[in-house]
Amino acid sequence: MLVSAAATGVCAVWAAAVWTAVHLRADPLLHDVALFVHLACLIVGFGAVLTVDWLGLLWLLGRRPLAEVLRAADAVHPPIWLGLAGLVGSGMLLHPDPGAPLTRVKLGLVLVVALNGLHAWTLQPRLTALSAGAAAPATVSRRALVARRAAGVLVSQLGWWGATVIGFLNSRH
Repeated sequence: MLVSAAATGVCAVWAAAVWTAVHLRADPLLHDVALFVHLACLIVGFGAVLTVDWLGLLWLLGRRPLAEVLRAADAVHPPIWLGLAGLVGSGMLLHPDPGAPLTRVKLGLVLVVALNGLHAWTLQPRLTALSAGAAAPATVSRRALVARRAAGVLVSQLGWWGATVIGFLNSRH
């Protein structure tokens, strides 16, 4: 129930941000400040995502214990969410054109990244129990749990990189 409410909240904030971006015009100075904030939030949020995903890959390769990856993931959740929130907030002031196909894809990727982050959050307690030696719940095998997390990492990387590339391409016009 909590996850459904959080997902509904994420979708509502996303929709409000898109609506606001269409109806808000920032003056040139505010646009420049928003661009700086946007880039800083990209570094904070995406940098934290890259860190935890890299550690996860090292775990899959047998080079790091799962407990270490989970501690890192727990530690970087706040910068990931702050970075994403800052990207959405500053992005509203960058005059996105929701009529442009690439911008629509980017907006969709941002929503997917946020919902995927919620999914990762729901897996965290199960993975923590697994790292402590507990058996996976009867409804979910260890392999399925790892596959769900690996799929989440793939979605995360595609979403963050896709939105970043589209943002770069859009900035050139």
